Amino acid sequence: MVEHHGRFVWYELMTTDVAAAKAFYGTVMGWDVQDASKPELAYTLFRAGAASVGGCMDLPEAARKMGATPRWMGYVGVDDLDATADRIKRLGGAVYVPPTDTNIGRIAVFADPQMANLALLKQPKPGQQQPAALDQPGHVGWHELLAADWKRAFTFYRELFGWQKADVSASGNYQLFVAGGQTLGSMYTKRAFEAVPFWLFYFNIGDIDAAAERVKSGGGQIMEGPLEMPGESWIVRCTDPQGAVFALQGTRSLDHIKREPQVGWSTAWGGFSSKGRLVGKPRGSA
Repeated sequence: MVEHHGRFVWYELMTTDVAAAKAFYGTVMGWDVQDASKPELAYTLFRAGAASVGGCMDLPEAARKMGATPRWMGYVGVDDLDATADRIKRLGGAVYVPPTDTNIGRIAVFADPQMANLALLKQPKPGQQQPAALDQPGHVGWHELLAADWKRAFTFYRELFGWQKADVSASGNYQLFVAGGQTLGSMYTKRAFEAVPFWLFYFNIGDIDAAAERVKSGGGQIMEGPLEMPGESWIVRCTDPQGAVFALQGTRSLDHIKREPQVGWSTAWGGFSSKGRLVGKPRGSA
């Protein structure tokens, strides 16, 4: 079994329309769904092949009244959930949902000192633990924190989970982080137009252009991209029809790249320097 402490082990979509979300992500990602409801909670599993990718549930009414909106939530596995929840408060974070037994295990939900939300999971149930490889089709392949101040955010998560800096960082505004010897994602200081800090999860997809078209035809929106990243991967940032933010990463055909103009971008993705390019619409298109 893969050691789960300090790693992302589960993902959950809380939405205002579960039926619409199942249809949308089924079309965009090709996921199957499985009912995993309990008498006290309606719950759906998203599945890629035989493996569970994450869960889907109604955004609780109490959360809606407090201003919560549809969102993807990431769960980080921990060995001692109660001690970790106490440590969050000592480090300046806030525990919104104290350690609680749920259908997926014992969890807690918290905000870091800059108010980005994340969750803890004591013991993933069989089938809910993410594989060690981050390149599995249909699964989350990257985790990105858009922080108010990434350096302070990194200090918090290092103390909380033991995360370390990767040896290579794109710039002073962007930092890769490692858990258990594996690079899991990155942190950067968000841009001014991004209102609040949040975690963004990138799902592995095949053809990024085809996936982006499925997002749009399914009622979602492309917020940014396609953008080329190091390693010849391409990303788009999206919202689903209910407003939950997510991202996709995939590949692009050379033919498609050649058919579209290349528009330079100076601040680049999150303010760090890269050899990427923002791709616009072909000349003459609407």
